[in-house]
Amino acid sequence: MIFSSLLFLFKFLPIVLIVYFIVPAFLRNFVLFAASLIFYSWGEPVYVLLMLFSTAVDFVHGKLVYRFKMSGRPGLAKAAVISSVIINLSLLGFFKYGDFFLASINNIFGVDIALLNVALPIGISFYTFQTMSYSLDIYMNDEKPQNNIISFGTYVALFPQLIAGPIVRYKDIARELTDRKENIDDFFIGIRYFICGLGKKVLLANNIGLLWKNIKAMEYGGLSAAMAWIGIIAFAFQIYFDFSGYSDMAIGLGRMFGFKFPVNFDYPYISRSITEFWRRWHISLGTWFREYVYIPLGGNRTGSIKHVRNILTVWFLTGLWHGASYNFILWGMYFGVILLIEKKAGLLKALEKLPAFAGHIYAVFLILAGWVIFEFDSMKAMGSYFKAMFGLNGAGFADMSVLFTLREYGVLFIVLIFAATPLPKLLMQKVFEKNAAAKMSFLSFIMENAFNIVVLALTTAYLADASYNPFLYFRF
Repeated sequence: MIFSSLLFLFKFLPIVLIVYFIVPAFLRNFVLFAASLIFYSWGEPVYVLLMLFSTAVDFVHGKLVYRFKMSGRPGLAKAAVISSVIINLSLLGFFKYGDFFLASINNIFGVDIALLNVALPIGISFYTFQTMSYSLDIYMNDEKPQNNIISFGTYVALFPQLIAGPIVRYKDIARELTDRKENIDDFFIGIRYFICGLGKKVLLANNIGLLWKNIKAMEYGGLSAAMAWIGIIAFAFQIYFDFSGYSDMAIGLGRMFGFKFPVNFDYPYISRSITEFWRRWHISLGTWFREYVYIPLGGNRTGSIKHVRNILTVWFLTGLWHGASYNFILWGMYFGVILLIEKKAGLLKALEKLPAFAGHIYAVFLILAGWVIFEFDSMKAMGSYFKAMFGLNGAGFADMSVLFTLREYGVLFIVLIFAATPLPKLLMQKVFEKNAAAKMSFLSFIMENAFNIVVLALTTAYLADASYNPFLYFRF
């Protein structure tokens, strides 16, 4: 299901929308649930059974947790929660980390245990965390269980955000599952979100991703420092516009159907510290770990040593969540240590006293170094790339290929930098506010929709013609 499914979505979505708004309100969750299963089955015809199993398990466990809590049996309620977590993590562990665990045993002990070679179900990390949040919210936050398994299945399988997030906690949309109000304003807001996300993914992420693909394929021993930095900057933009684009599409589709999913990215590259970066990047994942791991461990209300333990535990798990590879664990611990230094050693307060540009340079430098760790699962390749970035490979600072690359991609880089800041949003708001004040809201409407039509036309043409359309979060 490498995202030629975007093309499938274009064909699939109009049918779903028509059926959804034709049927009575009480059937709309059924329509979404059925549509979600069809959409997932298009790419994962077998693993849809795994998702249905996970749905049934957590639906039953939620009922048990609530029943035991209400009958004054907290021990049994806790046991039911633990059972739910064990089953969910066992599924995730088997499919996502089974071969990683076996390969590690083989390497450490010099044995030759056969690997499972099980394909990774798309979106399993996302929907597993969502189903776990259901029983946890009932136990920790006194949410009431869902009585209709179709409505609960809609929450788990909802196709707009099933395979790439954002991770939606049950308590965030519990009411909307049974009592949401669709309206024309939200529908058009959803269209805007969707087209914006589609443009981010197809026009920005894919095009700059092609540059990173070419640079990554080069021989690092002969890679100039400037070209190495251009490459990792390209990857930084690719992963941001790829993932935030998918999130915006999910938020937009959800809005069309009456759901208000949380924002997942808030211009992370304008951050002045790593602490700020992680408040702006993949917000739903950070919120999940804070609510269900960090706070239950005691958060920052414990002693200094336990606080360090809590932060490192969260970041070890954050890295591991991203993939079954040591570089992801290293990436998570890398940011965990930096966050500890910022929070515990006073660096964050020192950064706040510096000029904004100094804090921004500091944050961007560490973020880019982090993306090198994130992207290379080979430690040897990672080390070679770092050597190239800092001119330690003997290839010099720059060569003619740098000039050719900047000439070819310079305009795109300018667009990417501009689009990664709040400036386009602020500019559009000013234009529309000015027009509205001058009683020219109709002109604003025409301008906005003309822009959306152009973006939609360009992305449609690109999808129909382009062969490079990667799905970066497939492995997550």
